[in-house]
Amino acid sequence: MTSRPTVLVDPSFRKMDEIFSDEDLRRLPETVNVKWGKSEPMPIEDAAEVLKVADAVVCSSWRYGDVLYQAQNLRAILSVSGAFPIDLDYDHCFANNIRVLSAAPAFGRQVAEMALGMAIACARGLVEGHQAMQSNTEKYLHAGNAGAFNLYGKRVGLIGYGGLARNLHPLLKPFGCRISAYDAWLGERYLRGQGVTPLPLEELMATSQFIFVLAVPSDENRALLDRALLERIRPDAALILISRAHLVDFDALTDLLHAGRFRAAIDVFPQEPLDPSHPIRSAPNVLLSAHRAGSVREALWEIGEMVLDDLEAIGKGLPPQRMQRAEPELAPRYASTRVKGHSRR
Repeated sequence: MTSRPTVLVDPSFRKMDEIFSDEDLRRLPETVNVKWGKSEPMPIEDAAEVLKVADAVVCSSWRYGDVLYQAQNLRAILSVSGAFPIDLDYDHCFANNIRVLSAAPAFGRQVAEMALGMAIACARGLVEGHQAMQSNTEKYLHAGNAGAFNLYGKRVGLIGYGGLARNLHPLLKPFGCRISAYDAWLGERYLRGQGVTPLPLEELMATSQFIFVLAVPSDENRALLDRALLERIRPDAALILISRAHLVDFDALTDLLHAGRFRAAIDVFPQEPLDPSHPIRSAPNVLLSAHRAGSVREALWEIGEMVLDDLEAIGKGLPPQRMQRAEPELAPRYASTRVKGHSRR
């Protein structure tokens, strides 16, 4: 591919200026031959015609159906969401050298920053302290720190050591934490090489004072943290749920938090928006956030940077480097809510 690649830029539900800075909006037509390039979704019939000749498509989801099999020039599908597209024939893509890419790496730093902030706020009771000041019920000094604890020097457990964990790990280093990790897809030697201690999940849950849930949801880890594992959490510990609620038995978590078994900070929920009557809203010692960890405007511009950098590489006949690539060994194992890597029937 020597000339500018023809690219269908159809990012809806994302807005063009949400993911592309002004500079990158100017750079985009200089890098590729843009088709569409608007925030509203391209009419499906028009998109299907463009895809028959396009070299790549930038989208938030695969909504083009079987036109995939007529896209003879297609070399890359670049998703501007944090997940790989659903309803996409991954077997066909792998067999025809169509790279499927996700913008997940763009969320690593902002989610890690939020995870650290939520962990400290949860352990130190910052929200409760603020609310007490507003209601004139505050307690000062030692009395106001009942049950609070520091992050410094504590045992930290990371459930999953993918992109989120690799961004969080350096943020934890100044605190001198003893960091362990559980990841079913990574070997013990690799984890030790990253500077963490591999532990069985049962031991990690029982010994860590801060537990960060960071794993990518898969068909293998639905409700991985069941009631029995959640009951292993120390009473002086905090669980930070930041990747997906998919990994936790949320009913059991809610019950245990209402029983005051431990603290928690939660950014993701089984259904969103969260039911106004859901009992997690009234649980004590819980910090709740409305799935806000990965939606900071300035950080979202990194999506556009990644897309443009990888489109530039693809246009030169080089492999993309910035975005996350779907791998044949892993695509079928992601949770069905994220990936349906099915063969054409």
